[in-house]
Amino acid sequence: MTFDEWTRAGLPTLLRFATVLCGSGDLAGDVVQEVAIKAHRHWDRVAAAANPEAYLRKMVVNEYLSWRRKWSRFVPRPEIFTAETVADHADQQADRDELIAELAKLPRRQRAVLVLRYFGGLTDAEIADLLGCSGSTVRAHASRALATLRIELVAPKSFQNTGVTHAH
Repeated sequence: MTFDEWTRAGLPTLLRFATVLCGSGDLAGDVVQEVAIKAHRHWDRVAAAANPEAYLRKMVVNEYLSWRRKWSRFVPRPEIFTAETVADHADQQADRDELIAELAKLPRRQRAVLVLRYFGGLTDAEIADLLGCSGSTVRAHASRALATLRIELVAPKSFQNTGVTHAH
């Protein structure tokens, strides 16, 4: 496959993946643009990989994780779904927006683990390989992230039922 063929076929999928990972269409576009530039320069290496899509996904994750070094602070906006998405019911959209907002609060590695596991469908071993860590580190990141999400998503509703206000 040539680089031009890949951009027509694989770029939209990679951009959707990056949008979920980054939590912002703008940042995802920047990340994928940087990855596309690097991939074009080294296309022979990318095309020769056993799984070029996985190689490119790893490039996106690495680029996303490196944005922290490039910018001192970034506050992502929860706009991960493009116009191609089928319209949802209002309640589903509100739940999705709440989940994306909570994901945006997680540390980058924890967020990357959850996105790779639940959106990307990767196993812990594949995530560990992609992030360059052990499987137990992946499980620890996932456990901490899920515990944080449970607290953030459940606590405000339980406080509402008791009449206690919850300052966020």
